[in-house]
Amino acid sequence: MAKHKPSAGTPATTLLQRAGVPHVLHSYTHDPSASSFGLEAAEALGMDPARVFKTLMATLDGSLAVAVVPVSSSLDLKKFAAALGGKRAAMADPQVAQRRTGYVLGGISPLGQKQASPTVLDSTAPGFATILVSGGRRGLDVEIAPDDLVALTQAAVAPIKTG
Repeated sequence: MAKHKPSAGTPATTLLQRAGVPHVLHSYTHDPSASSFGLEAAEALGMDPARVFKTLMATLDGSLAVAVVPVSSSLDLKKFAAALGGKRAAMADPQVAQRRTGYVLGGISPLGQKQASPTVLDSTAPGFATILVSGGRRGLDVEIAPDDLVALTQAAVAPIKTG
């Protein structure tokens, strides 16, 4: 029997389908001149920016790790390091992030990354029934229950955002 592979599939959406996790795909037309991919998604989809999360790659004591924070906030690197038991965190080089995840900037999803990394989801996420994260390409977000995201990424949940 042939395996069905959807034409719009990304590693993130494929993972969700294979795991049987309930989710909703939200597409929008990406504006190449947008200064913030996350805020662009929230606005284009008419969603509260506190419920739309961005995926960031950081180095933690020399290793790569993933932070998932609301698009309306920034990552607090000290809180992020503490959440993973590390000492020093810094934002990863964008090219390194793209190679590690297999996604392009503005489309990096916490799901289905080429090489998994320790992940921390901001503690505001469980306050929502569902949140939106990148679906693996610009112009595609996935709506998913925070508990399902934690289970699929083996994420820690901690206060890691600023503001």
